[in-house]
Amino acid sequence: MRLHGVIVGHSELEHTDPDLRRAWGTFRPGLGYELVQPVFPLFAQAVPHDSETRDVTLLERYYKARDALRLELQDETGRTLRTSAIHIADYSDDGKTAELDVLISDAAYWQVADR
Repeated sequence: MRLHGVIVGHSELEHTDPDLRRAWGTFRPGLGYELVQPVFPLFAQAVPHDSETRDVTLLERYYKARDALRLELQDETGRTLRTSAIHIADYSDDGKTAELDVLISDAAYWQVADR
């Protein structure tokens, strides 16, 4: 995953749901993660693990900030994949226990036989 050419992090996207065109997996931060990391705790604050309540105002602020980043997902060959959303569920202070969750609209990604 990249931000204006800077590697933000990696994931094998170990899990997929082709019907939803969703893929997710363990997120491993790259050197560029510090550039975007302040955005993702907004989601953790808006949707805490230990609560069923949501802070709708904070959640809207998160979506706006996340979308403004314009993150790009690339496959193992370096080809940029079309996405409709890239989300890092980062409930830690250091990004080490985060998960990458992506809605991939790129049809070529889903044509690979083992997805």
